[in-house]
Amino acid sequence: MQEDDPTILPKVTLADVPSTVEEPTYTLQKLDNSRLNCNFYRQGTNGISYQQIVVELPQLSAELLNVLPLYTSCLPELGIGNKDYAEVQVWQSKISGGVNCFSSIRSHSDDEQSVNGYVTYSSKSLSVNHNELTDLLHKMLGNARFDENQRLAELIDQICARKENSITGQGHSLAMQLASSKMNPTAYLSHNFGGLAGIKQLKAIRGNLDKPDTSAGLMEKFEELHQQIMGANKQILSIGEDASFVTMLAELDAKWDSNLSLGNQNRISLPAIRERVREAWATSTQVNFCAKAYPTVPSAHPDNATLHVLAGYLRNGFLHRAVREQGGAYGGGASQDANSASFRFFSYRDPRLEATLDDFDASIQWVLNERQAEYQLEEAILGVITTMDKPSSPAGEAKQAFYNRLFDRSLEHRMEFRQRVLSTTLEQLRDVAERYFEVESASIGVITNRESAG
Repeated sequence: MQEDDPTILPKVTLADVPSTVEEPTYTLQKLDNSRLNCNFYRQGTNGISYQQIVVELPQLSAELLNVLPLYTSCLPELGIGNKDYAEVQVWQSKISGGVNCFSSIRSHSDDEQSVNGYVTYSSKSLSVNHNELTDLLHKMLGNARFDENQRLAELIDQICARKENSITGQGHSLAMQLASSKMNPTAYLSHNFGGLAGIKQLKAIRGNLDKPDTSAGLMEKFEELHQQIMGANKQILSIGEDASFVTMLAELDAKWDSNLSLGNQNRISLPAIRERVREAWATSTQVNFCAKAYPTVPSAHPDNATLHVLAGYLRNGFLHRAVREQGGAYGGGASQDANSASFRFFSYRDPRLEATLDDFDASIQWVLNERQAEYQLEEAILGVITTMDKPSSPAGEAKQAFYNRLFDRSLEHRMEFRQRVLSTTLEQLRDVAERYFEVESASIGVITNRESAG
């Protein structure tokens, strides 16, 4: 309980924080043959070229949307045209750093119930292999095979094993996904795609793999989903050296034609949801993972910045001591998640359960009713800025800038958030703490063992 004296060590202060940030510039070029937009970032990539085909996620049936995570995980591992999956793996390794496929679904900055979604097919290669990489991605999208049922069964078994083994390692994240799973459509999908509900569904699929129709039925859904995605709007993200710009564009233009480029405007939309959750999930663990979530605001709201600072303030000033040092958990904290418009408390590898949930509430009372130190506010602000200013590779900076723009998180939007963070006061922290944390509105998600769950 002894108070630390932070003045005895040198430190970074708010005066050291740059007032502005920059992002990489890009060239938007429309390819002649396909009329696809190519977003080219001239970055110092040390002779490596990066290429992504970014497809707007169309409106899908619930059945097809449900298999999207498996589709994105499995597609790069399947065959293409007359090549089986083993030959494709050799092909990929010869010319690239591998192919990755993933979906990105985020809420609007001013409305957590509205969503934008994309599916990305991504790879990288040495610049001398860029033409071969373009050919690989183009053929994967146009000639993917969906007839290797035994390969699919093997992949599902591998994915399921990895997911099950990761539960205790990422239990706090899964608990937070559970607690916020009915805050908005993206949170619901997150829980059902990569969260506990997704793992449960994956185990059910694996349990039915001995039935001959299981893999074949999934492949049929994959093929239908692939065709619908291929019919949607596309664009290309290309990152490379300035000297490679003309050559890379010419190679893209030569490969892409209108057959795969034409798309529709039928964007994905999901039903709104804003409900409270009170659930405990049991697994083989001797420790607990506790989470409590409160509905808050999306990223464009002025209080979003203050809630980000509050999360760090609670973590450093109260939760670390109460949940970890005194409670015995490996870790604990809080975060504001603007994508689901929720504020989430969590504990990691926690011997306690109810007492930790009480500590989450006690942290709010600590802010409202006890004297606060100014230096702790500065530390919390610096923590948020550090996350924003975290250095990345030249290619990583370009990707981040592209996806920020894709999801309408403009540089002006982020600069406004930054200024609000830097100007946060203790009075503002108390104001949001009083406004958003009503006990009746809290959602609770817990991962524990069967004895504690009962």
